[in-house]
Amino acid sequence: MNNQFSRLYTSNDSGIGCLLTLVLGGLLLGSVGWGWVVNGFFILGAIILLLPLVAWLGLRWWLSRNLVQSLCPVCSYEFTGFNRTECQCPNCGESLKVEGGTFQTLTPPGTIDVEAVEIPYQGLED
Repeated sequence: MNNQFSRLYTSNDSGIGCLLTLVLGGLLLGSVGWGWVVNGFFILGAIILLLPLVAWLGLRWWLSRNLVQSLCPVCSYEFTGFNRTECQCPNCGESLKVEGGTFQTLTPPGTIDVEAVEIPYQGLED
């Protein structure tokens, strides 16, 4: 006898007994007056499921507020840093501080920043 039906349909009910035991146990505890235990398990399960989502959204919110991508004021190299911190430009090595969404140079007290201006040379022709 050729039994083709057994090859078309297979079932694996190894987890159904465990699930049924948990459901019946929960119903029994709920009917006896231990509903607070069942509710505690449900609340704990909800926390375990929701905590990674809330942590991921919180991390994304914090990064959007504190991550700054801007140009180095010395060499115009674009890189990323955290707001209200001090860092070094990876291209030129200049010490920088991150404030207001931009990089600013760190200058010791008493230092005067000077910007050089190139003037084209025109020789005297006699």
